[in-house]
Amino acid sequence: MLDKALLAEVIGVAYGQGLDLAEIYVEEKQVGNIWLEDNRIEKIHSGREKGAGIRVVKANNTAYVYTNDLSRQGLIKAAALARDAIGGQLGSQQAASSWQERKAPLRLDCLSLDWEERIQLIMEANQAARGVSQLIRQVMIAAADVQKQIQIANSRGEYIEEQQSRVRLLVNTVAENKGKIQTGYESIGGVGGWELLEHISLSQMALKAAELSVRMLAAPPAPAGKMPVVMSSEAGGTMVHEACGHGLEADLVQKGLSVYKNKLGQKVAADCVSVIDDATLADKYGSYCFDDEGCRGQRNLLIEKGILKTYLYDWLSARRDGVASTGNGRRESYQHKPVVRMSNTLIAPGQDNPEDIIASTPHGLLVKKMGGGQVNTTNGDFVFDVQEGYLIQDGQIKHPVRGATLIGNGPLVLSNIDGVGHDLGFSLGVCGKDGQGVPVADAQPTIRIKELTVGGTA
Repeated sequence: MLDKALLAEVIGVAYGQGLDLAEIYVEEKQVGNIWLEDNRIEKIHSGREKGAGIRVVKANNTAYVYTNDLSRQGLIKAAALARDAIGGQLGSQQAASSWQERKAPLRLDCLSLDWEERIQLIMEANQAARGVSQLIRQVMIAAADVQKQIQIANSRGEYIEEQQSRVRLLVNTVAENKGKIQTGYESIGGVGGWELLEHISLSQMALKAAELSVRMLAAPPAPAGKMPVVMSSEAGGTMVHEACGHGLEADLVQKGLSVYKNKLGQKVAADCVSVIDDATLADKYGSYCFDDEGCRGQRNLLIEKGILKTYLYDWLSARRDGVASTGNGRRESYQHKPVVRMSNTLIAPGQDNPEDIIASTPHGLLVKKMGGGQVNTTNGDFVFDVQEGYLIQDGQIKHPVRGATLIGNGPLVLSNIDGVGHDLGFSLGVCGKDGQGVPVADAQPTIRIKELTVGGTA
């Protein structure tokens, strides 16, 4: 990584007259990816990348320049370019003269796994999935890891170091019978190394995905109409992430692109609903010690018993509102400036027994796995596919149904929740925004929505 004296020199060049912040973000990253499809390893990718991004801020304007030339000459050139782009002048402001240093604790338990072992695990999982049924037409498996070192320094004299490691495993299966096609999907990941495999079997993930895709082939079409919907904790937190979380990101609120604008202190959900974004959860895929601006990751209570308490902030959006950052300034890499992003977002567990929630539902839909969807953050309207759903009749889980979609409005759904289980289930993914993606996790307990429009076949 870079010498602190060089970082100070770069900050000194970038911090021109009238500027509010000069910052450098340095990243060294190593990635490894394997992709299986059509019974063979289609792609193996391994590589290293190093670079730095320099950001300068003046009022509400930002200039950002990135480079993979980490020589003194290359960094000074990038710093001057960023300064000049926003109208600063060399040597007219003095940055802090000493560093306030913070370093994330170094994890020593991250295990590595050589390529031969990874390939063997993937091939075994492929065979396990294909052994479920002759109806399995396609199996796709991906395994990826990333390790990176980060340095952040700025004109306020803050200096941060952190090392991050993440692993992610994905299985997707396709089953087909007489022209009908159904898919199954499983994923797992977290902060750390390949010790993840001590708690999960890739072959078991593949079996589960394949069994789901075959089972859903025989399912009748989902009914259509308004009905109660029970969302199992197994479904993870896709709903809260998409239909609620993005609307609580302060930059969208400030642009008037959120249904939660001007709602602080107001009731936006049922009394039984609390929503949290927590970057400090141990080993979850969206966890971190420091965000990508050097602010410590936090547990942020966004909605407490139905009342909106705060938004998610990075440094710039917090400055606009005159508050402190919530530690949610994140970026995909040194090639991107930080923006407000979620970390691990969840509906907090409640007091209800999940089995009782189902038993007290006369009829409706049980959702065990969510698919993709779309959300309009401006008004909260959403449409989500259901990958795994079951009919509820007389408080009993009946047969699976296919082709269901959930159509509704995020704030309205949060207000219509009348049961919150004491369990909690996580899902994970890469959240896209402003052309960049970051690792996140989402979670929810078993919840019941009193009424929601289900699209299907009447």
